Amino acid sequence: MSSGGDNKATAQIIEEVIRDRRTIHNFTTETPPFEQIEKAIELASWAPNHRHTEPWRFHHLGPETISAVVDLNSRLVTEKKGASAGSAKRERWSTIPGWLAVTSALSRNNAELQKEDYAACCCAIQNLSLYLWSVGVGVKWTTGAVTRHLDFYRLLNVDPAVRQTVGLLWYGYAANVAQQKRQPVGEILTRLP
Repeated sequence: MSSGGDNKATAQIIEEVIRDRRTIHNFTTETPPFEQIEKAIELASWAPNHRHTEPWRFHHLGPETISAVVDLNSRLVTEKKGASAGSAKRERWSTIPGWLAVTSALSRNNAELQKEDYAACCCAIQNLSLYLWSVGVGVKWTTGAVTRHLDFYRLLNVDPAVRQTVGLLWYGYAANVAQQKRQPVGEILTRLP
């Protein structure tokens, strides 16, 4: 543990990263070094998980898999919203520089454990996102219909009877960063006697 002065400086850095982190919707074309992604995954694995199950698995998508996911999503959007929407989605998704999928272990006979494992994966994604933000890399976590489609599981080589998708993470350098604000603490905190 660091000395008191170091703890205050560390707390300020952590506060800044938490407050400044944003979901990035538009990325530059440059892909961050894979070593940063590996480091982020290693740090993600330090997320709290009640029974030390470490239920998360990270799937780094290469060009062939990305292309197949873009095709699948474009097809799904076309079926639901028409060819123009499917084409626009294909164009948009084809510009994303980095892709990860996150899956969680399923515990079909233990609903409580399954809920805890899913929550732990969400914490891991937050760890990953905060670290990447601290080194200048933005993330968008998406949970659209494509992530629940059986063909998506096939592309990841994941058995949907054993694992569930927690999300698809896009990462890269931010082309722009939106400003946001949050409700005051008094609006979200209830203090009980």
